[in-house]
Amino acid sequence: MDDTGRDLLGHAAGLSPDLLRAYRALVATSSADGAELAATLDVPVGTARAWLDALASRGFATRLAGGAGGLGARRFVAAPPSVTLGAAVAAHEDAVRRAQAELDTLEEMYRLAGVEGAADEVVQMVRGADAVARWFTRVQAGARSEVLAFVQHPVAVTSADENAVEEELVERGVQYRVVLERTMLDEFPGGLDAFAESLAAGEEARIAESLPLRMVVVDRELAFLPVLADPLRASAAAMLVRPGALLSGLIALFDVVWATAAPVVLDAATAATAVGAADDVDARLLSLLLAGHTDEAAAHHLGVSQRTVQRRVRDLMDRAGVRTRVQLGWHAARAGWGERG
Repeated sequence: MDDTGRDLLGHAAGLSPDLLRAYRALVATSSADGAELAATLDVPVGTARAWLDALASRGFATRLAGGAGGLGARRFVAAPPSVTLGAAVAAHEDAVRRAQAELDTLEEMYRLAGVEGAADEVVQMVRGADAVARWFTRVQAGARSEVLAFVQHPVAVTSADENAVEEELVERGVQYRVVLERTMLDEFPGGLDAFAESLAAGEEARIAESLPLRMVVVDRELAFLPVLADPLRASAAAMLVRPGALLSGLIALFDVVWATAAPVVLDAATAATAVGAADDVDARLLSLLLAGHTDEAAAHHLGVSQRTVQRRVRDLMDRAGVRTRVQLGWHAARAGWGERG
């Protein structure tokens, strides 16, 4: 049993760590006196005798009858754990269940604050820019294992550099998979470099030509969707979608778009080795080309000339053993471009 288990057991039984240690030692032997317990636990004899007396006074030990008398002859046996600890552990478990019920109640109150509709409704509405922004953060903050996101341009609720909760989730091991519209790379400050830190921390990003909607799906159990069609007012209302056919459809949509979107790879170290990216510039160039960027746009993102882009593309095709850019893209996909090992 680890230290956490011992602490919980001692707390449930009302024993200090020292008394629990003494009781465990006494349970492991048929009987013991102060000197024997002191030797077992490497403590002074007086301390061991005090612990035995304390255990006996609490019903965790029984003094043996008879003997020659005197302090040195006092022997004790442990009371059965099922008797001494059973009721205490059961009471502790009951307290934990009550605490869990209270936690569930608080969680439900937290979940429903500012939401229109009954708790058992599959779709609930959030209205008002402030409420939508709060719920955007709250939905993500509740993630335990996975966040899926469609990010359209312009960003409706919060920009990537303002979304601090995303960084915190990635750091604690939540898998983040984000699909971005291609125009975001063209208009987002910093371009590819703006995503470098998140990708290095473990986020996965892909680029699609266009996306049908904005959404965040947490643990495949809850979706958050800004719903107003006017992009300038998209932060004014949102839907919360709970388990049901609609949520299943949204998840299936994400999976299909993710499978066909172009992975963002920024460094050669994480690129598929079979693709033949010689350096980080090659990796970024191939990401841009697979996302549909022209040579001119790719050159602008990379800060190089079009001639350099064309030369590097030819080198990539030569290393991959293909003759066209279409074949290069097919080869990259087959080699597992953007897939994590």
